[in-house]
Amino acid sequence: MGEKTKLAVSPAIQVGGSVFTPQQLAKIGTVTDSAAKIEMTSFKQLYVEVPLDKREAIQNELEHAGLEVYPAGFATKSLIACNFCKGTKEAGLETARILNRAIAGIETPTPLKIGYAGCALGTSEPLIKDIGVIKIRDTFDIYVGGEPKGIKASMGRLLVSGVTEERLVPVVSTLIDFYKEQAKGKEKFVKFVDRITMDQLKQLIA
Repeated sequence: MGEKTKLAVSPAIQVGGSVFTPQQLAKIGTVTDSAAKIEMTSFKQLYVEVPLDKREAIQNELEHAGLEVYPAGFATKSLIACNFCKGTKEAGLETARILNRAIAGIETPTPLKIGYAGCALGTSEPLIKDIGVIKIRDTFDIYVGGEPKGIKASMGRLLVSGVTEERLVPVVSTLIDFYKEQAKGKEKFVKFVDRITMDQLKQLIA
């Protein structure tokens, strides 16, 4: 048997949340062999096992079907967004799509989860993500250091509020880049935040 690799596959960010069409699910089935493993992850991506030598061709087919394909493993995950129940404009659907294009699939010391909520209801649970973005009226609040696992699970802490739409991508990208540069080995983001301190992160994005 040839060498295998995994692709992280997700539907486009849209009203209604993480919704696959029947055609997209069928496409995933047709591009993999009967022995392939398909894993549902906790960050709304499917890990699809494919032959390494066919990775590029399979990725092209999946993307042609309207799916988003990113690296699996140690990388920023595709944006974990809400269902945009407040409406596309009020909840910032296009902003979420822009943010996703900017941050998804970046190689990082450990897998990095970024959540987005279009209102204070926070249905995408942004406060238990590594970085959480919440739209409040016309600006955004950014939280860091959420951790949903283990007996020391923790809520994200407010890093900055009132971030404009124009500054959102630069601020989140700056946090990711700083983490990549300053993390010690495979240091989890929540531990990185504790070590670096909130004050230093606030100065970084000021």
